[in-house]
Amino acid sequence: MPARQHILVIEDEEDISRLVRYHLEAAGYVVSVFASTHGVTNSAERNRPDLFLVDIMVPGGDGLELCRRIRQNTRLCAIPVVFLTARTGEEDRILGLELGADDYITKPFSPRELVARLKAVLRRVERPLALAITRIGQIEINTGAMTVSVGKRPVTTTATEFRLLDYLVHHPGRVFTRDQLLDAVWRDTQFVTPRSVDVYVRRLREKIEPDPENPRYLRTIRGAGYRFDATENPLLT
Repeated sequence: MPARQHILVIEDEEDISRLVRYHLEAAGYVVSVFASTHGVTNSAERNRPDLFLVDIMVPGGDGLELCRRIRQNTRLCAIPVVFLTARTGEEDRILGLELGADDYITKPFSPRELVARLKAVLRRVERPLALAITRIGQIEINTGAMTVSVGKRPVTTTATEFRLLDYLVHHPGRVFTRDQLLDAVWRDTQFVTPRSVDVYVRRLREKIEPDPENPRYLRTIRGAGYRFDATENPLLT
C-alpha cells in the first residue's frame, strides 16, 4: 500500500486550520499544521512534505517570505507551494505566482474545491516524464533527475517550471498559445488562468536567458503565444 502524501499547512486561524485538517485527512492525506512560519523549513527538511499550503498573513514573517525561503532551499525547492489567503487582488495573485507558488486559493473557500485543487497540483508534479538528457546551446535538461543547468551552472526550478521548460524544449520552433500550454503542462486547467503562463515564462527567462529582457530561447510571438528557439538541433541522450 503506497504511503499517504503529507501536506504541511501554515495557518494561524484555528477554525480554518481545523477545517482544512479535517477535509484533507478525510481525503487521505497526512497533515501537519503550523500556526506561524517559525520552524517550518527545519521541520520540512526532517520530514519532507509533498506540498506546502501557506496562509500569507501569519505570525513570524509572512507566507510570501516563507515561499521565497522554500524556493531558495535546494532540499525543498521542488515541493509545490499553494497559497490560501484572504488577499484576493490580481496583483497579490501574480506576486504569489512570481515567488514560486503553484496555485493561489482565496478565502472564503469551498473545502471540496480546496481538496480538488491540491490534488490537481500533486497530479501535475507526479506525472512521469520521458527519461532523456537534452542539450540546446548552454542549456542542459535532465528529465530523469528533473534538473536544469545553464553553462554547467545548476539552475533551481519548481516542478511546474521544469515541466513547462521541458515541454517547450521538446517542441522547438513551434508556437503555442497560452491555452495550449495550459492543456499540455497543467492539464487540470479549471483553476488556472492563461496569465499564469506569462508568469512562469517570465520566471524561466530569469533563470535560463543571458538577457531576460531580450530572450534568446523563450520567445514571445505577439498575438499568438510562445516559442522555444533552439540555436542548434536538440541533442537527446
